[in-house]
Amino acid sequence: MAPCACSKISTADTLVLGTIQILLGIFHVLMWYFLLILYMGQIRGVFGTYEPITYRVGCTLWGIFFIISGAVLIKLAKHPSPSLVTVALILNITCIITVIIAVILTVVELSSFHSVSYRNYGQAKLGREVSRILLFSYLLELVVAFTYSIFGCIDLGEESHSRATITVEAESTF
Repeated sequence: MAPCACSKISTADTLVLGTIQILLGIFHVLMWYFLLILYMGQIRGVFGTYEPITYRVGCTLWGIFFIISGAVLIKLAKHPSPSLVTVALILNITCIITVIIAVILTVVELSSFHSVSYRNYGQAKLGREVSRILLFSYLLELVVAFTYSIFGCIDLGEESHSRATITVEAESTF
């Protein structure tokens, strides 16, 4: 394995984590498109339309962060460098923060359900089921991002420790 790659995770594991992140990101972007079509098709009724908070802030569109992070992980597995390890770590921490915010907003959305007109009830119910599915995929993304972040931090810590040891040894020889 190359000296700059994450020494705790094999190249194949890094490729798998990156691929999973890309697939989850694509899934979330497609779910955003599905929700866009679903909620745009609502008919204004007596009680209004159903537009949950996750739809208004575009939580599922945040899957773009997952796609970018996964692409960086794949590039890191193929062409390791210390700067790429740092970028991958920063992107995975960004994904963790994004997922935590999305989970909180989804739980708030699922815990409160305002009544909608009878015509839009089916669309609102389908949208809530999609939110439940997304909640599980957010948790999967959280596990993937945590996995790489933990091992990336360990690797960066060992790398800085080995640099400090080399510097101390070099200074002691003079």
